[in-house]
Amino acid sequence: MRTAILAAAALTFALPAPAAEVALDVGHTLADPGAISARGRGEYHFNRDLAPVVQAALAARGIAVRPINYDGRIASLSARPDAARGSDLFLSLHHDSLPAHEQELWVWEGQRLSYSDRYAGFSLHVSRRNPEATVSGRCASAIGAAMRLAGFVPTRHHYPKHPWADEENAVHWHDNLVVLHRTTMPAVLFEAGVIKHRDEELQLSDPERMARMADAIATGVAACLYAMPR
Repeated sequence: MRTAILAAAALTFALPAPAAEVALDVGHTLADPGAISARGRGEYHFNRDLAPVVQAALAARGIAVRPINYDGRIASLSARPDAARGSDLFLSLHHDSLPAHEQELWVWEGQRLSYSDRYAGFSLHVSRRNPEATVSGRCASAIGAAMRLAGFVPTRHHYPKHPWADEENAVHWHDNLVVLHRTTMPAVLFEAGVIKHRDEELQLSDPERMARMADAIATGVAACLYAMPR
């Protein structure tokens, strides 16, 4: 895996034009922002902030991006895979939460909000129902390996509810997610970190850290699309 990642990094400056396209999906919407962070910010806004940083890192590796739901107004979950048809990889960006029983209450700027400092870290999710499940898993593993090499630590709280597809690289089977099994190309859902964790919430909005994370994501995607046989 390390060899594939290094090979992909070398390709960053060798590709004259986009040789692959990633459908980059911003999870959730303005109307349904997803998880609410420890300080009351909707998950969609974290996802939307990360998307252009990832897009720039992918472009630096010669990978074109098809933006999905950047405006937060997409009609339905099934509309996302439909909008991605023809791309080489569907990558959905998300930020994680925790079950209600794991959370506690605190007061932040006069608001009574929930948090949990028990778990932090990234994770990846793929579906065995996806028509290219093997490649989906390979891409997720490549991203997870690049994240670990960049110093990011995975979370383990999705196991055992979602079994391991690749424990070392924090990849889970999450079979029934629409955006993973309705796509016609390999699909990966990336959880950047746990926004219910008070410290990690702040870290996830740090521009330098976001850039490092985006670089790792793009390195893993390039390893999958360029350096690994389909």
